Amino acid sequence: MVGTASAQKAPPSPARTATATIDGQTLTIKYSAPSVRGRQIFGPGGLVSHDRTAPVWRAGANAATSFHTDADLDLGGLSVPKGDYTLFADVQDPDHWTLVVNKQTGQWGLTYNASQDLGRVKMEMSTPPSLVETLYYSIQDKGGSKGVLQLAWEHHVASVPFTVK
Repeated sequence: MVGTASAQKAPPSPARTATATIDGQTLTIKYSAPSVRGRQIFGPGGLVSHDRTAPVWRAGANAATSFHTDADLDLGGLSVPKGDYTLFADVQDPDHWTLVVNKQTGQWGLTYNASQDLGRVKMEMSTPPSLVETLYYSIQDKGGSKGVLQLAWEHHVASVPFTVK
């Protein structure tokens, strides 16, 4: 019997998970992580631009980005009850992003129903020291019940502070 082995090619936007335990409560973001690969991502004519992703971007690739919290949160001034959500981002202004917390879950990334929005939160923008090739999320523990949810890709870092209630 002769067998052959074939190397499996990694998907262009692999599934990733960001998780953290803040004040004894677990928060998890599941997303697909696209890479720049020499393309323009944000701004006019970019891969993620007003003409392609209006009204919002799935904040990742493939299926919509999911967010789970074991605790009620104050997310940048938005009250988020414990549970499961989908995250989108309004990136129409490349210098001022808005995080969209949506109550509909399990959908493909291009499916967006604004009537299911729990709310929107302005994100704090900064520029990374170098190109962020592959999109990533992080949930940072800032001590006590405080933390920061962060998304970084290309030449953008967008953050929202939160407090576990």
